[in-house]
Amino acid sequence: MSPSSLLISKIGPESDVLLRNLFEHYIHDMAEWFEIDTKADGSYSYDTSLVWENGYDAYLAKVGDSIAGFALVGSAVEWLGDIGAHDVHEFFVIRRFRRRGFGQRMATLLWNERPGEWLVRVLESNAPAVLFWRTAISSHSRGSYEEKGRIVNGRPWRFFRFVSHGA
Repeated sequence: MSPSSLLISKIGPESDVLLRNLFEHYIHDMAEWFEIDTKADGSYSYDTSLVWENGYDAYLAKVGDSIAGFALVGSAVEWLGDIGAHDVHEFFVIRRFRRRGFGQRMATLLWNERPGEWLVRVLESNAPAVLFWRTAISSHSRGSYEEKGRIVNGRPWRFFRFVSHGA
């Protein structure tokens, strides 16, 4: 099983239960950096109806029959003022597929599918994610990207900006 066997497909509201289940794992991982508590029932539930209401495009990553992760892509207009730019709103790789090239393959497939300007935002304290995105973006853009620090809601973030020319 190699990263080249990973494929992504766009999913819609009919896959809401699947996305909600994946969000449990995602939020569990993010709780470390965002200090998220479980709900009273012990879950890390997420209201996925917001994904569809806010017009995000959801992508499911699979390796054969195994789910490898998901990504949400939206407009970066809130952050860049550019209505045509894409924002990697959420990005998650199942632990089994981490640190073996699957995440980079997943990001590359997203960027190739939607050429144009991209934004990736990462909380600075999530050092593994900052390193991952810096490496993936630098590789994809052949070093042609902009990285800036920015304070959002009192917390330091890294903003990566680049252009994808597609496949």
